[in-house]
This record gives sequence, structure tokens and C-alpha cells, in this order.
Amino acid sequence: MPSLAAHVTALQPNLIREITEAAWARAASGQRTLILSIGEPAFEVPAHIRQAGIDCLLRDETDYTPNGGLPALQEAFAARLARDQGVDADSGRIVVTAGAQQGLHLAMTLLLAPGDEILIPNPGYPTFGMTAELLGAVPVGYPLRAEHGFQPQTADLAALITPRTRVLLLNSPSNPLGAVLSAELTRGLVELAREHDLWVISDECYEAFSFDLPHVSPVQFDSDGRVLVCWTASKTYSMTGLRIGAVLTPPGVGKPVSMAVESTFSCVSTPAQYAALAALTGPQDSVVTARSHYRANRDAAEALLRARGLRFLDAQGAFYLWVEVSHVSAGDVQAWVHGFLASDGVALAPGTAFGSQGEGWVRIALCGDTAELLEGVARVPAP
Repeated sequence: MPSLAAHVTALQPNLIREITEAAWARAASGQRTLILSIGEPAFEVPAHIRQAGIDCLLRDETDYTPNGGLPALQEAFAARLARDQGVDADSGRIVVTAGAQQGLHLAMTLLLAPGDEILIPNPGYPTFGMTAELLGAVPVGYPLRAEHGFQPQTADLAALITPRTRVLLLNSPSNPLGAVLSAELTRGLVELAREHDLWVISDECYEAFSFDLPHVSPVQFDSDGRVLVCWTASKTYSMTGLRIGAVLTPPGVGKPVSMAVESTFSCVSTPAQYAALAALTGPQDSVVTARSHYRANRDAAEALLRARGLRFLDAQGAFYLWVEVSHVSAGDVQAWVHGFLASDGVALAPGTAFGSQGEGWVRIALCGDTAELLEGVARVPAP
């Protein structure tokens, strides 16, 4: 039979999925397993959100929506942007997608041609690079180093820009780091992109969970329409399986954006869109509760790590802890996490799942049960 396209077979496996699937298999065999490797919120989807999707099905509103999504949902995303970031944007620029991942794919589809380069964080979420490669583009990692608090340095970025560079991708609050970009740094990064005439894609999946610094979107500093923003309802409202996200697209490009959507997914599930509309416009108590839980888990886990002498990056947002295990991982953290799962029953995401700068580090998800989190953290070998 014919072979698959080379750009598909060349993709590297997602090491987060690899360790998590191993943990699921271990748990299915009846062994007690603490799964701290995946960012799955521990809360139920609020009842009013579920009911909105059910009501849509019951009234049989199951036809196509416009390519960009339900107008009311586009307006709800635009209203949230105005409320939280002080930015007024035409709701027609917002495209509803099947989760933030499809939003990232759409954003890169609009901006990248084969051979173009996109600057992505290293460590950074693995699908940043995978998505670019699927489009025939070239992901170029910009280093986030421990000595700089894993914050991007404009000099490092500037040194990587070539005539083929088209896009700078930012992620704050960060997955996997829990780092949050300051307003000053964010402004400087947008200015760098403007200086070199780059697009900016801002992944803001964890915008609702910033603890010690306010979440400041790059779109606040966008004077010429170069910033695209990707959002999701998955993390904020525990709606990971309903697959709803959105992208703020550039102004004045509605027709090509609509054509790109039509040729890839046409539109998103109508019941899921109504559920997301209820989420954005209804009570926000669940978000407050979730933020409080994640912050309390962070504080408890960090206190335990500190008491045991383990080095970590203080998580200012999202719901992950970035912890150093180089004293036991012997230069191969991927192999170490699998050995740790086998010996101690704890699944952690290896830092190299997020790039070469993650060697010697692991990501611990803070979004689950507090007792299980602390039990897992307590089993990580101390120096």
C-alpha cells in the first residue's frame, strides 16, 4: 500500500500521552497509581452548562452554524476580552474552534507556509512544534532557562530571527512551567515582533488561573493587528471533552479565514457551542472554586517540596509545578519517569516532553485531589 506523508510519519510521539497511557494501563491492572502527568481538571462541568447542551439537543438545534460559530458565542468571547483585557474587538474576528488545539492549528494555517519558521518556547507544549511540522513549517525553539526563571529573553529571541521567521508564539500562563509573563516583558516581546514584522500567536488556555501576577495578553499592546489569541473553555470550565475554543483572528481577513474554516472543520458542534455560551455568560462560581483549589494545591505541594529540599519553579499560574529531578534522573528524565512509575506508582510528565531544555525536570499536575497530589510529591526522591 502507499506510504503516509513523510511529514506525518516524522512526527515525534507525545511523551505526556506515553507516560499517562502507561499509568492508565497500570491502574487498569488493579495497581494503585497516582496520575499527576496530565492536566485534567478534577471538577464536574457545572450543571447549567451541561443543561444548555442538553436543551440544544432536545429542541433539535443540530444544523450547521456559521463558520465562525454562533454569533452570540462570538460576542461572549469578545465581551470577555473587553472585560478582562480592556480590548474592544469586532466579534466577527473571533472564530469558534474545537478546543484550543484546533485554534492553534487554524492560527498557524493562516500564517505559515511550508518552510516558514515559527519561534516556540523550549520548554513549551509539545503540539506547538507538532502542529507547525504538520503544516510543513519549521519550529525553532527559543530557550527558557532556569537562571532566568524560565522567562524568555529578548536577546535570545532576536538571535534566532532569520528572513524565514514569520511567527512568535507566546504562552502565558505557561504549560508546563506555571510561569506568567509580566506586562513589561509582554510589551517588549510585542515590540520585538513589530520590529521584525512577525505575527504573534498567544496561547492563553490558562488565562483564568493566574495567582501572583495578573494575566496580561499581548493583544493589549497590539497596535496593528499582528496578535492572534487562542482561548479555550476546556481548562476554565472543566470542559475538556466538549472541545470548545476560539481564536481572535487578524482584522480585515474575514473571507480567507472563513474559507480556511470551511475547508477544515466547517463549524463546531452546535450543542457544545451552546454549552460554552452558558459557561461564558452564566455564573462564574465554579471558576472561583477551581482557582482557589489549584492555588491551595500549589501552596501545599510547594511547601512539601521546599521542606524536602527539592528545587522547583514557583508556579504563578496555570495548574502545574516544574520540579528538578536531575539528582536522580541521570541525564534521561524520560526513562526515569517510567522507572518511577513502575517502582513507586506515580506518573509525572518528563520535562523533555516539552523540549530539550526540560532535561532533568518533571511537570506535576496540580489539578486533582489534594491528598493524592501530596502523596505523589512525597514519593519524589529528595537530593
